[in-house]
Amino acid sequence: MGSALENYVNQVRTLSAAGKYRELADELPESLSLLARNWSILDNVLETLDVQQHTLAVLYVLLAKLHSSAAANPEPMQLIQLMRDFVQRNNVEQLRFAVCAFYETCHLFSEFLVQKNLSVLGIRILSRAIDQIRQMDTQLTPIHADLCLLSLKAKNFNVVLPYLDADITDISTVAAECKTQQQQQNAHTDANNDAKYFLLYYYYGGMIYTAVKNYERALYFYEVCITTPAMAMSHIMLEAYKKFLMVSLIVEGKIAYIPKNTQVIGRFIKPMANHYHDLVNVYANSSSEELRIIILKYSEAFTRDNNMGLAKQVATSLYKRNIQRLTKTFLTLSLTDVASRVQLSGAAEAERYILNMVRYIQPISYIKNQSITLSKQIKSGEIYASINQKDGMVLFKDDPEKYNSPDMFLNVQTNISQVLDLVKQINKMEEEIILNPLYVKKALGSQDDDLTSQHPKTFSG
Repeated sequence: MGSALENYVNQVRTLSAAGKYRELADELPESLSLLARNWSILDNVLETLDVQQHTLAVLYVLLAKLHSSAAANPEPMQLIQLMRDFVQRNNVEQLRFAVCAFYETCHLFSEFLVQKNLSVLGIRILSRAIDQIRQMDTQLTPIHADLCLLSLKAKNFNVVLPYLDADITDISTVAAECKTQQQQQNAHTDANNDAKYFLLYYYYGGMIYTAVKNYERALYFYEVCITTPAMAMSHIMLEAYKKFLMVSLIVEGKIAYIPKNTQVIGRFIKPMANHYHDLVNVYANSSSEELRIIILKYSEAFTRDNNMGLAKQVATSLYKRNIQRLTKTFLTLSLTDVASRVQLSGAAEAERYILNMVRYIQPISYIKNQSITLSKQIKSGEIYASINQKDGMVLFKDDPEKYNSPDMFLNVQTNISQVLDLVKQINKMEEEIILNPLYVKKALGSQDDDLTSQHPKTFSG
């Protein structure tokens, strides 16, 4: 081991033994370039360090390995095992002195796994990293976006969904401090861009919810992404807006409400999403054939944007929406008539669409005039109906829910509790804002300006 690296190890041991973690965390970034230059012997450095006692030093060795991975071409499984051991055995108290470096390590680790097509192996590791560094279950960190990215690449959503299901009430502000620290220490990269990873979390989260067909939640995530205050357009926001339009059609049959203060959408994003607005306009005509033609016309653009699958879901949703409209006009209708009115190929396809609109299908039988007729009872949030398979007739029904069952009462109680918790959270956030010195100063300054404008000074010669 070179003398410079020996000095690095000795310094780490000395400061760690004295418990001077703040001082060590301030000095370690200066050693990053040294570690990266000596990437070929970093394993020797790791052998002299203990993860629990020297968490900060091991973190920077990992960071150097990841920075030099393009040149060093390390064994992927070895690097993955090092990262796994680190998140399982590190000292969290030490780790909090170098949150910036930890975030950057997780970002580079995610990029490395994506490049090596090993995303699935990093999901549990990043899940553990988030649990370690966040201060509450509803806090958003920059690592959340990395976990979402790996889950998307691996098409494995079991681990990430509980994180997405938790409504965010706090955002880690350490990244802003990281930027200041990096400027002071002349760090070579800023890997902790708050806005970037905030937008990516909601964009990737929307894609994950879209993949599992939870369109309502996906729509919310895309909405947060595109309505985030911004002075200029982000490419992330543009891609989220395209998906927002398509998911809006699936959920509401039209463009979902967008707050008027989102000027970036009107100025920059809309002109760059003309194909998608054409799709929205055709959808409003309720013609499945016209919609099929417009999707075929812009298939190249949709494919390029990786939205062709979503476009097909939009087409499917129009068939279903047209079937829903029939329930408001007819009590009974043959499957052939359903197919004709919603522009499907035939009775079999119409039956398949109707059955796909259900939560459950329960075969029943009853005796009438000495003959047995099989019927399928259909219940869902979309339609309530039964299909008589003997004569191919559909009987549309009203919603059978009487809102007087124990399950419904429990559901109402749960919703009330959630609303009350939300009110408490809003009141807490309002109090924090009102007591914030910057807000008070700005509010008082605005009042002074108002008083000045109401009582202008006059000067007499």
